[in-house]
Amino acid sequence: MEAAVTGLGLITPAGLGVPATWQGLCKGTPTARTDPALAGLPVDFCCRPPGFDPMAALGKRVTWRIDLFTAMALVATREAVADAGLDPTSWDGARVGVVVGNGSGGTASIEDAYNKVRDSRISTISPFSIPRSLPNMVAGEIAIDIQALGPNLVTATACASGATAIGTARDLLRLGTCDIVIAGGSEDACTRVVSACFSQAGALSRRTHDPAGASRPFDADRDGFVLSEGAGILILERPEYARARGAHIHAYLSGYGSTADGYHPTRPDPSGAGLKRAIAAALADADLSPADIDHVNAHGTSTAGNDLAEGTALREMFTQSPPVTANKSIIGHCLGAAGAIEAATTVLSLSHQTIPPTANLDRLDPQIELDIVTKAPRTHVMRAALSNSCAFGGQNAVLAFRAP
Repeated sequence: MEAAVTGLGLITPAGLGVPATWQGLCKGTPTARTDPALAGLPVDFCCRPPGFDPMAALGKRVTWRIDLFTAMALVATREAVADAGLDPTSWDGARVGVVVGNGSGGTASIEDAYNKVRDSRISTISPFSIPRSLPNMVAGEIAIDIQALGPNLVTATACASGATAIGTARDLLRLGTCDIVIAGGSEDACTRVVSACFSQAGALSRRTHDPAGASRPFDADRDGFVLSEGAGILILERPEYARARGAHIHAYLSGYGSTADGYHPTRPDPSGAGLKRAIAAALADADLSPADIDHVNAHGTSTAGNDLAEGTALREMFTQSPPVTANKSIIGHCLGAAGAIEAATTVLSLSHQTIPPTANLDRLDPQIELDIVTKAPRTHVMRAALSNSCAFGGQNAVLAFRAP
């Protein structure tokens, strides 16, 4: 069974809200900037949503008890619910589920509490430090905010978390457990500890002299990803439920594939075998063939290993490469939220029949043979599209969307 996508909500470095994010992605200007909060670290730049103010968006009463990753998810959820034309005061909350992906929980809250312990300022630690930082609280707070009283959970498959959440949400609809599921991902990881750890792992770009040019998926001169934060939420409904209430359907989530490389804790299988199996599973689930796919929103992290493995998988899966884009070139890597944001972007591409460009692709890696959209948006007839996500641990999640 397909799931109808009836609502979208986005908080990203490209803009606050769906229209601003779509405009920013189509403009193609990278958002990475030097960040004073990261001053003195080996990598002192990242991508943050411009001017996001939780207090203004949610009010003091809610904001004081939640972490930033939860605040972004709440705002994105409210936008998505409104976009879907749903009224939480009148729905059957027991038939509304929440599945949100997150990779690391409230790292900012944990860092703040640790700093206070280190400085012997125990009495200044907020009693909400634990509930702020627990990954599951993002789903719990959404349930409280909009009275979604059905299944409520968080998926944690690192950088595939958001895509895993959306696939899991579709399965809840298929099982008949819910009529509506709030699905997506949220992450706020632009903190000193997270930046330092990824830097030591050799995962981040070191282009401190050129932050805007740092995220360059599939480029021969790529040297790592750029930390980012944001949230993406999709409203998924049983198609008959959406049609019965006269909802506008943006797209259908037709297929979902999930696999493990079983290769290495942090490096993808260079053969791309795990991702290929995930793509094949998503296509089979959607009753589609590779020839039916008109666009791929790539995971495209700008790391040497991931881009090459993904490029290999796509080249071997498709006789002729469909147009490919990599949103991380513009908004950086939102980790656990990335798959959800890119899924929403894929839906928008189908809706607008337009593919946003990949930034910073000056010289395609000669080992990667793909048709990558660059420089400007490309108008393209699209019936179906894939959104790929890969992660530490070798976890892969692929979503197949179909135009209504």
